[in-house]
Amino acid sequence: MTTGSLLAVCRVHALLPTTDSTGVTAIDKRPVSTSVSVHPLGLTGDIQASRKHHGGPFKAIYAYSQEDADFWAGEINRDVTPGLFGENLRVEGVDASHAVIGEQWRIGADVVLEVTEPRTPCANFARRMGETRWVKRFAAEGRVGTYLRVIKRGAIKAGDTVTVESRPDHGVTVAQVFAGLSVEDAQRLLDWEAVGGVLGANLHRVLSSTLPKMPFPEPSPG
Repeated sequence: MTTGSLLAVCRVHALLPTTDSTGVTAIDKRPVSTSVSVHPLGLTGDIQASRKHHGGPFKAIYAYSQEDADFWAGEINRDVTPGLFGENLRVEGVDASHAVIGEQWRIGADVVLEVTEPRTPCANFARRMGETRWVKRFAAEGRVGTYLRVIKRGAIKAGDTVTVESRPDHGVTVAQVFAGLSVEDAQRLLDWEAVGGVLGANLHRVLSSTLPKMPFPEPSPG
């Protein structure tokens, strides 16, 4: 089992104005010092401004690894503090960007989360960072972090242990999904789903573009 630590729990600090149709973004996440409850749609006290692109059971929580944050700090010559990338969880010792789809993390005593899909960088993220060609640079490195769904609710706080309790044998990672799946990897995910794995609608769309002639069942609501 892989074991790491939860460095920070972050939730929305303020809604920032945008030029898109939503009008605001909730990307401004900042650490909290208290214990935070986890429910099927995320953290108590957190929100997603655009439910079309963020949130829902398969994007309930976004995690980013300190090791990736340290890489970017060197690249952009500034601190990448917890929450700067809009993440809810800053973890250390667990590789969020290369987590296997369907692997489960236990955080603290009670909470269990499951890796679902990669984060896709957007214009609001670029505006927040103010870095030249940020979306392309972030995407090119593949250090995108992961979304998670809630398997078991409870409460978490900074300092909790993060343990990877299980990892599917298919081996397909968040980074591979983001980079583009091979036919073989897509089939491995479908085979895993056939024996009880759960894939969200976004991942089904990726699979349908990789294997366009395959009939796909309706994804589980989770």
